[in-house]
Amino acid sequence: MHYVSVEGLTKSYGITPLFKGISFNINEGDRIALIARNAVGKSTLLRILSGKEHPDAGTCKIHKDVHLVMFEQDPQFIETATVTQNLFNQDHPTMKAISNYEMAMESEDEDLITNSIMEMEENNAWDFESKVKTILTQLNIHHLEQPVSKLSGGQRKRVSLAKTLIQIGFEPKHVLLLMDEPTNHLDLNMIEWLENYLEQEKVTLLLVSHDRYFLEAVTDEIWELEREKLYSYKGDYENYLEKKAARIESEQASIDKAKNTFRKELEWMRKQPKARTTKSKSRQDNFYEVEAKAKQKIDDTNLQLDMKMTRLGGKIIEAKKVYKSYGDLVVLKGFDYTFSKGERIGIVGKNGVGKSTFLQILQGITEPDSGKINVGETIVFGHFSQEGLVYKKDMRVIEYLKTFAEQFPLASGGSLSAAQFLELFLFTPDKQYTYLSALSGGEKKRLQLLTILFKNPNFLILDEPTNDLDLPTLAVLEQFLLDYAGCVLLVSHDRYFMDKLVDHLFIFEGNGVIRDYPGNYTQFRILEKSKQSYASVSSDISSSKEVAVEATKPVVTATVVEKKPAEKMTYKEKLELENLNKSMPLLEDQKSVLTEKLNNPDLKYDEILALSEQLAKINLELEIAELRWLELSEKQ
Repeated sequence: MHYVSVEGLTKSYGITPLFKGISFNINEGDRIALIARNAVGKSTLLRILSGKEHPDAGTCKIHKDVHLVMFEQDPQFIETATVTQNLFNQDHPTMKAISNYEMAMESEDEDLITNSIMEMEENNAWDFESKVKTILTQLNIHHLEQPVSKLSGGQRKRVSLAKTLIQIGFEPKHVLLLMDEPTNHLDLNMIEWLENYLEQEKVTLLLVSHDRYFLEAVTDEIWELEREKLYSYKGDYENYLEKKAARIESEQASIDKAKNTFRKELEWMRKQPKARTTKSKSRQDNFYEVEAKAKQKIDDTNLQLDMKMTRLGGKIIEAKKVYKSYGDLVVLKGFDYTFSKGERIGIVGKNGVGKSTFLQILQGITEPDSGKINVGETIVFGHFSQEGLVYKKDMRVIEYLKTFAEQFPLASGGSLSAAQFLELFLFTPDKQYTYLSALSGGEKKRLQLLTILFKNPNFLILDEPTNDLDLPTLAVLEQFLLDYAGCVLLVSHDRYFMDKLVDHLFIFEGNGVIRDYPGNYTQFRILEKSKQSYASVSSDISSSKEVAVEATKPVVTATVVEKKPAEKMTYKEKLELENLNKSMPLLEDQKSVLTEKLNNPDLKYDEILALSEQLAKINLELEIAELRWLELSEKQ
């Protein structure tokens, strides 16, 4: 069944074309990812499909039986209404029953509760009410009687997402779900839950997202908007990269051939008399077609980051017995750590456990309650914060940059002017004279990154750097950070980004406890799920190393049996195998160090007990890692 049929769709803003003459169909069951650079029309295309914007030309037909549901980046609410009223703002008996029940439970009025229960039973709403509760709990939405106007930006996004998911359940059979960056402002657990939820729901999906693991989990086709055209690629993200590279190579060869023909035809044109025959007129028309082809440019220019870095001394940062609390909230409890050169550490933890406070303490912005943070004299912090671009008054991009400096140093020596540096960051001369307020979210992020790197930092603290960045910019930022010689401390909900960059994790477990895990996020989640599936053994792991290792074997084996190996390794699995090759030697090293310590005859009983517990945990992690490595190696 055709859900959507689009023919010759064209849209421009002023003289800037977003897309021109694109055509496509969306069929029942399609699950499509739409990707592109920032500000080339992804969100605009979704809004045209939803009827919220009109194209300049072309047709867009939605099947009469299809109900379209859209999740937007900038959600619209009834600001004076409560969260409940906004969530259930639908003219549907079941929806009204659930809304009345939720408000009655918030009010604790016995008569209202009794009446709302009767209404729920009359409309058979209990099953769906349970589903609604799951959605609200997983997205951490509470205090439903709070006015929407008092919510933070992240809370508004989660409420909007909950409303979208609730709406899907009430709609007719044929639902087309359009989603624009649904994972922004969600923590890692929420994203994983949303992946599973969308996989289970039988909806047709068109999704805009920069989260590559999320795309791989919920979609099976990639569309790319580029140079006013729409290109389609079946398969996963790795397949898209391979097919796109082949397409660009083919297009470049075609352009080179046209250039050779153009040079010959240009010479002929110059020699031709004014009076032309029918035959020469045909050749003349063909000349202009060849000329247009020869003058095409494949703009595959990527962001280049060749920044000079301040020299790192021998001392980086030492944290000694650091404590920090806010009332009953314990952020740090005796935190001890010495940072080394070139470390790349990911920070993982639920919202509200103190990750941002920890980053501020390291930089000296917030003072600890006790303990010391000794920062090396050569350390220069570069802090990429979630607050985004900060400016007191609106001004043009180049004017803003010149408030920092006129010249920018490069690693290769010499310097660049402000204008040249902006071009390096994909700000064209025209874009440099755009006002800050007119920049897209991704462009503001790019400019923010530029101003941070200007300081030549050797210790980068990146707090959600991937929000609003397009995939091409993300890929180059990743490569820059892989080559970066300084230290990197990374907070991100983008698992692909984190897996590719970090060597180990700081796990914020709450109540001031920070665990150092030697691996990336995917490996950590595999370990956690294995532990959860055999909780009775995990809770008693410290008593016996042998019991812990043996008890986990059936769990891991069961997982391997249930999951049918794919014929070809996915990109995510290849990356996981690569990271396992890095983390397993680290676990072996930790095991050797602990074993050596246990061989010390002068150890006290408490020390032996603590070291035995640590060794048991390391053995468990190593066992799970080895089994996963074997599974992936067989696929390879």
